[in-house]
Amino acid sequence: MPDAHGAKRRGRIYVSKSVAPYLFVFPFMLLFAAFLIAPLAYAFWLSLFRQTLAAGNRFVGAENYLRALADKSFWEGVLVLFKFGAMQIPVMLGLALVYALILDSGRVFGRSFFRVSFFIPYAVPAVIAALLWGYLYGPAFGPFSQLATLLNLPAPNFLSESTILPSIANIAVWEYMGYNMIIYYSALQAVPQDLEEASAVDGASGLRHALSIKLPLIMPTVIVTIMFSIIGTLQLFTEPYLIRTLAPGLINSHYTPNYYAYTLAFTNQQYNYSAAISFVLGGIVAIASYSFMLVANRRTAR
Repeated sequence: MPDAHGAKRRGRIYVSKSVAPYLFVFPFMLLFAAFLIAPLAYAFWLSLFRQTLAAGNRFVGAENYLRALADKSFWEGVLVLFKFGAMQIPVMLGLALVYALILDSGRVFGRSFFRVSFFIPYAVPAVIAALLWGYLYGPAFGPFSQLATLLNLPAPNFLSESTILPSIANIAVWEYMGYNMIIYYSALQAVPQDLEEASAVDGASGLRHALSIKLPLIMPTVIVTIMFSIIGTLQLFTEPYLIRTLAPGLINSHYTPNYYAYTLAFTNQQYNYSAAISFVLGGIVAIASYSFMLVANRRTAR
């Protein structure tokens, strides 16, 4: 009569050790293919065609891509992105690094409170953040304008031609500064305590230790955050899309490439050309990211 243990062994399904890792990864790969690879493949397929009234979708090959590369509206949007990034990225990451160094110094009371407070804006959806700052910027009902009126001062205009882009950059800084600060703070906390003790013995001040020892050690983390910030900057869409109602005439349908692609697809029904615009933007993102990493790695190697 077979024992219970033998029955259990016969009921098991044995999987080869070489196959088991793939079984664990398979659910993720299935979702990855369904929600990323398949949409990208379909969008690329769309970009190779052109919609015509007589013949429907007609294969045109790279025609949409050549049109995008020669599209003045597209490149005007790209220029706006570079201006936006030049304003937003240094301010956002600079503030994040300064606040992280202050919290890491151990001389701040209530560090947990400040960490959570700085991180909360990142947890706020971008739509809510844009609407919130749109209310604050409002020339008629915004609190800044009302305060200026009470003080008999001219109301600030955050949504003029010269201030609209810095105002949008400020929203992005508010949203993502805390997220990057937490990353820097975690990297600073991982710096060995022995180095701080050794520098203290050598007579180095806290500021000197932070700038000469800690900052170089977390530089790989800083490089990664810069790269992700560049990628995020080139995908700007939500903030200008929602702020446009407060600044009519200043934010047009091609203000950023993503906004341009959105307008082409959902307003003009030019899905094929919109897909091509999106892939060209993706190429710019890849080139910008690779170029930055190449320069950063060369500097690090020196």
